[in-house]
Amino acid sequence: MNRFLIVSVLMLLIGCSSAPRFYSGKQLPVENEKKRIFTSEDNGIDTLRNLSNGIEIVTGYASFYADDFNGKQTANGETYNMYELTAAHRTYPFNTMIRVVNLANNKTIIVRINDRGPFVDGRIIDLSLGAAIQLDMNNTGIQEVRLEIIEWGID
Repeated sequence: MNRFLIVSVLMLLIGCSSAPRFYSGKQLPVENEKKRIFTSEDNGIDTLRNLSNGIEIVTGYASFYADDFNGKQTANGETYNMYELTAAHRTYPFNTMIRVVNLANNKTIIVRINDRGPFVDGRIIDLSLGAAIQLDMNNTGIQEVRLEIIEWGID
């Protein structure tokens, strides 16, 4: 009986474990060129501070969305949680991991694309409220940011 209980608990714990967040090791073709997808285990790469050559970097304005969308379905089918570190982008594949830098204060976070938007001209990304708070832009609403692709998602 004790052996069955121990095995059951171990199987439950193993089944609940998650895979590393930044792990792929693949290369994806993007318009006749290859973008490198790297892992957090690559030597010399700190995903919060350093990017390898060939990773797309874009500058523009970010906004955030919160209460009106909280609990509703996102474009990839998830339920939107305004406190998670997620974002909406018009074209990047779902599950693309992006480092977002607030150019006013150099605060940095990493978000995952799980929705489509923004649908306002002149904005390049819509962040969750949780991401906006961490970037200290929740009071301004709109902020100039730099987006740095860490890992391309696969639609």
